[in-house]
Amino acid sequence: MIEEQALHSAVLAPELLTEAVVGKHTPDPLRYAFANKRSAHAGGMSAMIAEEERQGLALKVLATVPESPNSRCLYIHIPFCRVRCTYCNFFQYASSQSLIDDYFDALMVELKAKAAMPWTQAAPFRAVYVGGGTPTDLTAEQVTRLGKMVKAHFPLTTDCEITLEGRINRFDDQMFEGALEGGFNRFSFGVQSFDTRVRRKAKRLDDREPVMERIQYLSATNEAPIVIDLLFGLPYQDMDVWQQDLSDFLDSGAHGVDLYQLIEMGGTPMKGMIEKGRLPEPADTPTKASMFEYGVNFMAEHHLRRLSGNHWARDNRERSIYNSLAKTSAEVLPLGAGAGGNVGGFGFMQHRTLEAYIEAIKAEQLPLAMMTKSSPQAALHAEIKASFDRGFLSARDFNQKFSQDIFSLCKPLFKAWQKNGLVKLEGQYLSLTLAGTFWSVTLAQSMIQVLQQHAMPKVAA
Repeated sequence: MIEEQALHSAVLAPELLTEAVVGKHTPDPLRYAFANKRSAHAGGMSAMIAEEERQGLALKVLATVPESPNSRCLYIHIPFCRVRCTYCNFFQYASSQSLIDDYFDALMVELKAKAAMPWTQAAPFRAVYVGGGTPTDLTAEQVTRLGKMVKAHFPLTTDCEITLEGRINRFDDQMFEGALEGGFNRFSFGVQSFDTRVRRKAKRLDDREPVMERIQYLSATNEAPIVIDLLFGLPYQDMDVWQQDLSDFLDSGAHGVDLYQLIEMGGTPMKGMIEKGRLPEPADTPTKASMFEYGVNFMAEHHLRRLSGNHWARDNRERSIYNSLAKTSAEVLPLGAGAGGNVGGFGFMQHRTLEAYIEAIKAEQLPLAMMTKSSPQAALHAEIKASFDRGFLSARDFNQKFSQDIFSLCKPLFKAWQKNGLVKLEGQYLSLTLAGTFWSVTLAQSMIQVLQQHAMPKVAA
């Protein structure tokens, strides 16, 4: 017989607070508290749903009108790229207009079908994100139609953030105007680096000058917030190049910037090129920590407003709603091949292959490749991730949302982190230090892990 052990039933066992969880006690926690970043995002346990149960269960979830709807977002995936970047582990299909046209037709069918579901119509969506892949490999007409279809069929908040992700390459005036006509009000471009050598070795299209000129032009129109992503730790991107990248961001006029560290993932072209001696090793973790430190100080020096651990805004127009919600606490309805999301306590992962996706749409089925049941503690895990993303945990917030006193339960963990220079524990708040911010995903994952182990089922006598 299995009995669930309540989170508040005992203090944390000391054996749970391993070095892998609390980090090393070192004079330099920013660079050496942990060996490396484990993953891009923290997460909790989930249970697989059997293939034969997916369709019926997913349809039941989408037919349910929630009594108290959570914050919700819409994610639409466009799985095409003309070039695979060397660091990318998510490449699906090389852009082909005939493939894109067939895919877009199927996407419109899925969009209308899911928009009509009772769950979808029960509450407005706060953010819409069209990602990829490279969404701007659609035609301008398709981008316009996609935006208009979303606005026509989905309930949206009056201030809904509608983001189009893409490349600067071939993002001409016709595409920009078509996107604006479709209702897109935020644009995110994966610049990664302005440096021509770094860009070429990463298989990014366009050299520094065309990228800089186009971002400056788009930002100066003031039609919508223009946001860029910068990666640090790429091959050939030393500290001097990184400092210039940040200076170039400031000169570009872009309204916001994300600073992401390169996460070395197996299966990328970069990994193979390094192994064959065609690329130098990317920056190690201590070097990336130094780059992050410089980036944080640079943003503070130039008075940019920090929205999360790795995102800054130049002005109040940039809000980063989707990133703040979807990666932490909101429900996300997925559309398109390769899209993932979570609705009603279940995780959805859609078919990655176009053949399977289009076949499911033609058969009037949900294009599900995988479905999972979220952990009973999913809401708690979401709150943990959201807190670490914003840089602090509040005892009051946790106590208002959960019956257990999570903050007090985790005091031994917090004190161990404080001893190791990762956090500051002051009254009802836990604040991340610079080192803690750099390791925030690791800390969030560690806290989730400790709570899961603390609540592991035990065999009743």
